Amino acid sequence: MTATEGNGGNEGGGGDRAAGGRHTWDDGLIARRAHRWTGGRTGARPARAVDEGRPEEAAAGVPHATAGYFPGEETARRSFGGPPYAVYQAGVRSFATGTLRPRLEALRQLVGLSRSRLEGRTLAGAARVLDEADARGRHPYGHTVVAVAGATGSGKSTLFNALAGAPLSEAGIRRPTTATPLACAWTDHADGLLDRLGIPAVDRRNPGYPYDPALRGLVLLDLPDHDSVAPGHRERVDRLLGLVDAVVWVVDPEKYADAVLHERYLRPLAGYAEVTFVVLNQVDRLPGEAADQVLDDLRRLLDEDGLALGEHGEPGAVVLALSALTGEGVGELRETLGRLTAECGAAERRLSADVDGTMTRLRPQYVADNGPVGLTERARAEFEDRLAEAAGAAAAGRAAERAWLRDAEWRCGTPWGRVRGRKARASGGSRASRTPGAVERMEIPGARARTVAVEAVTARPAVEEAVRTLGDQATAGLPGPWAQAVREAAGWGGRGLAEAVDEAVAAAAVDRQPVRPVWWSMVAVAQVTLLVVQVVGVLWLLGAIAGVFGGPQWWMPALLVGGAAVGPALAWGSRVAARGPARRHGLSVEGRLREAAAECGARRVLEPVEAELARYGEVRGQYVIAAGGA
Repeated sequence: MTATEGNGGNEGGGGDRAAGGRHTWDDGLIARRAHRWTGGRTGARPARAVDEGRPEEAAAGVPHATAGYFPGEETARRSFGGPPYAVYQAGVRSFATGTLRPRLEALRQLVGLSRSRLEGRTLAGAARVLDEADARGRHPYGHTVVAVAGATGSGKSTLFNALAGAPLSEAGIRRPTTATPLACAWTDHADGLLDRLGIPAVDRRNPGYPYDPALRGLVLLDLPDHDSVAPGHRERVDRLLGLVDAVVWVVDPEKYADAVLHERYLRPLAGYAEVTFVVLNQVDRLPGEAADQVLDDLRRLLDEDGLALGEHGEPGAVVLALSALTGEGVGELRETLGRLTAECGAAERRLSADVDGTMTRLRPQYVADNGPVGLTERARAEFEDRLAEAAGAAAAGRAAERAWLRDAEWRCGTPWGRVRGRKARASGGSRASRTPGAVERMEIPGARARTVAVEAVTARPAVEEAVRTLGDQATAGLPGPWAQAVREAAGWGGRGLAEAVDEAVAAAAVDRQPVRPVWWSMVAVAQVTLLVVQVVGVLWLLGAIAGVFGGPQWWMPALLVGGAAVGPALAWGSRVAARGPARRHGLSVEGRLREAAAECGARRVLEPVEAELARYGEVRGQYVIAAGGA
């Protein structure tokens, strides 16, 4: 509950006392012997049950600390079943089930998922909170540990004695008076908690007899002075303030505005207001209305510290004025502590405040304040477009379209055009046109154009730019550690991506010959038929000139002219008709290469990036739960 932590030892001291003619145990050795005498039931004294008006428990031999002892016991027994003392073992621990348990579990998941992404020192605070929650959960939440803390001379030991109803803690003018923490427990089952706090048996006391039933389950600690000059006192105070369930800060009219108190302790306690009590002691020294004025000024200082005050029925710190010496106001504080103990919720509130503080400190590591984060569909599409452009998919599609048109012209053209084209290709040799898509169109005279794989030509700088742009878009708004993880995932996937795209595109382009339309063959047959008609017409004309054939000669010119005109017209019409299929073929080739490049990019870059983003999404979800849905 403080901004500082330390380790300190404990020193012992104690003595016997008498109260109302009855002997009260204040020696740890005697208490341990009593534990053995009662067969392991610490403090099992049926006689006390008779004295306190519970003869049925005494007759049954039920330990008074477990039978009808803890507030809320009946509810726990109905939930868990079994005898009353089973409630002590299990039911009391179940009081911290509300919202704290899922938050702690979410925090545990959060730490586990983040170990490979965040530095150990960043998660150290969360790990400490989980350890403390586990340690506190091993002891009943029905026990409430309240520490009385204050500065030298504030009268906290006197207040401790007033609450206990007996002079348990030494109070005097010697400074510092309290050297070691002293415990007073309104229960005989607080040994485990006190062991966890490091309070030795010789520093454990029982309150004045008979027990105040309103304080059952309360464990009160008298801490050393937080401003003590004695070595180790401050460290002990800081350590115990990090372990107790609630704190009563005792201030006096002279040092209630002490800067060390407010800056070192009260200001860091802003998140623990519901388990914090601030009492202005020694008001008997203030004349007239001065006590009210000092109390108002104290409230003002606490408000400046950010410590919420529980006024008008709102949750927050309790601020009281009292005099431990005269007893004025002590009863009100005792009633307040009794209500806190009866609720059995101080430990859960304290742990919830611990989790709240941890979540606030971890917020920059998990929460992006720039709106939605992650890859959008537009970013994915742009990445695929850049890869396709780098692989030359569009250029390969246009080349395939031109090749289709040339093939259609070759197949559907006139025979005379084929002869002229063959001669032109023969004189110029084979022509090869390289496309940026890792494929080459080889046009061989007199044969169908074929597609073969060639050397890779994917633009490496374009691929690197595509990966870099994707990384920037994917990390926009992400917290630093997760943005770095996404960039690393994209960078690792981008290594060798250009070569992988080359191979994928080449594999998609090899030996993928399209099916030629049937009408090409029909047009080719028609062109051959027209050629035959023209040859027949020429032979008939020559025979008529030589006098071999007789009869009218008017159809000869018509046959020659018709054959010569219909062939080119049919070839032109075929070229027009081939434009649509050629375009579709080009788009098909482009789409196939684009798909190959996109699949390669998705496998090597997009999937790792999306995996990191999914991990962040899971972690963010756990953070929201651990933060209480904030």
